[in-house]
This record gives sequence, C-alpha cells and structure tokens, in this order.
Amino acid sequence: MTQPASAPQAEPPATPAPPQHAPDQSVMRLRELVFGAACAAAIRAAARLGVADALGEEPAGTEELARTVRTEARPLGRLLRALASYGIFAEQPDGRFAHTAMSRMLREDAPDSLRNIALWCTEPWTWEAWPRLDDAVRTGKDVFGDLYGKRFFEYLHDDAPESAAVFDKAMSRSSTQSARDVVDALDLTGVATVADIGGGQGRVLAGLLERHPDLRGTLLDLPKVVAGADPRLREGGALADRATLLPGDCRKQVPVQADLYVIKNILEWDDDSTRRTLRNVVASARPGARVVVIENLVDDSVSMRFTTAMDLLLLLNVGGQKHTRESMVTRMTEAGLVVGEVRPVGPYLHSFDSVVRGA
Repeated sequence: MTQPASAPQAEPPATPAPPQHAPDQSVMRLRELVFGAACAAAIRAAARLGVADALGEEPAGTEELARTVRTEARPLGRLLRALASYGIFAEQPDGRFAHTAMSRMLREDAPDSLRNIALWCTEPWTWEAWPRLDDAVRTGKDVFGDLYGKRFFEYLHDDAPESAAVFDKAMSRSSTQSARDVVDALDLTGVATVADIGGGQGRVLAGLLERHPDLRGTLLDLPKVVAGADPRLREGGALADRATLLPGDCRKQVPVQADLYVIKNILEWDDDSTRRTLRNVVASARPGARVVVIENLVDDSVSMRFTTAMDLLLLLNVGGQKHTRESMVTRMTEAGLVVGEVRPVGPYLHSFDSVVRGA
C-alpha cells in the first residue's frame, strides 16, 4: 500500500525585524540649530569667495567653479553641498550645482541682493560678541566695551574700517530696498514739506520727492552721513532745488518744521536715545503735524526669526532693542504724540502714524 506523501513541514516563524523608528524631529531640529554657526559661516564664505557671482545660468561643476573663484575643488564641493541642504544652491544628479532663489541673492548684481547684509551679519566681531549673549541678558547691557574697550561705532570707524565699509554698503542696500515700500505706503495728502529724521543717505526722501513733484524736504543726520547723501539730493542733483541737507544729531535737536516727519529704523538704540529723539521732534513740530515712525517689530511680523535675531544683536553691540507694538506706542505717547493707525510696510516693517498733540 502506498504511503501517503508526508505533509510539507511549516517554515518556522521569521524573527520580526526590529521596528524602524522615525527620527525624532525635535532632536534633529535642535542638532541643526546648535550648528547654526556653520550655516552662517558657509554663507559668509560663499559671499566672500564670490561663488554666486561665478555661477551662471547653467549648472556648473566644482572643478570649473573652483578655477573661477580660485579655490580647491573638493572643499568647494563640500561647502556647496552644505549650502544646498538649506536651499542655497541646488546639487544636480550629475554633481553639478545650480542657482536657487536664495543663492541668486548672494550675487552682487542682483536687484534684491543680500550679499552685503550676509557679510555684515557675520563680520569678525560678531563671532566674539555672540558667545557673550548670556552676559548681556544677565546685565541688560552691551558687551562691546568689555570686548574692545570702546563703543561699537567708535570701534568700527577707528579699528575696523573694512567692517565699517561693509556696514555702509549693507545699510545702503537695505535702505534702497525698503525705501520703495515706504514711498508706496505713505499717504502725502495735504503734505507740502517732509523731514527725514536720521534718514541716512536720504533714500526715502529722494523717493518721496521724485514721486511728488511739488513736495519739498529736509534730510537731518550726522555731518559725515549727510555729506554722503544720495547724489539726487546734493548740489547739482535732480532733486537738489527741493531738498535741504541739514547736519545735526536728532538726539540733541531737531531744528526743522515740516508737515510730516519720517523716522525710520533709528529708534532702536537705548531707551534714552529713543525718548530724546521723539521729544525733540515734538518740541520743534507744530501741533497737528504728522509723525510717522517706521520700525521692525518683534511681536507682529512674518519674519520673527529675523527681527528677534536683530533684536539680540542690538543688545550685544549697542545695548539697544527692537520694539513691540505696545512699547513703540508707549514711547510715542509719552513724547506727546497721538498714535493712530499701525500697519505693515512691506514684509519686514510697520508704520506708526501719529500727530503732534495740540497745546
């Protein structure tokens, strides 16, 4: 009798593979953040080497780029790969690198270039100051005097002329970009005269005069600053016949009357300077004159990481601060201004429209 075929033996159960845990996103993010200095340093290196300027519209390999910017190819590739992980340049499947929206802004000739801002925010003194942030938080005072034996701007102009030049370029570029937003936002109905207080090179004033052919304006700033005013405002310039360049310090006196006073991004030093500047404007202005303060805010912004970083840097280098909406309204009200509408101006700024309180 034929024996029945034996039933196939069941395979022993497989040992389950260990569970694959997804990486803890909070751990990964914090690890990346504590290496934030590496990202800042990489951006600075690319800006100083001129990598973005060397890269054209077509992707390029590291050997080709290295010859142009005079570096070694392999370290340059490592730098570009690090930046590409942040979306600054893009690595192609064949190993070449191409521009992204952010890398284009590191080009010197880009209309919205941030190259000089990137250099300014990573100047050598910043690497000395940031590690002392705990001291600044503990005392509420800047650390610059302890580090260099003199105040911040004194140090720049006496001991760090290259850094001062980067500062001037960065502020000029930033002012040019933001001036367009300010000119677009300001309502000059009923305004015949405007005073740009602490207005630097006068980009806002020049933009307003160009936009409004019947407007007359005054630029008030320190003598050295006014001497380098926008060429359109200086003698022989297209707007010179309607512009007055007034050397002075708004923290000491504002000797000008106008229908509208514009105070942009200068109320960020110590509280005493802010209060004195506002009071000096009110002391000179006629009752009912408009005062528009334009500032970055740290509590009402789509760019909180940027504005709060600037706030901490101001604490470190000059003992200053960026304002909240409440603190700005408080300072203006204390000075004798009646604050009205507060609204965004472009992606980074807010304008505080006010009038000088009547007698």
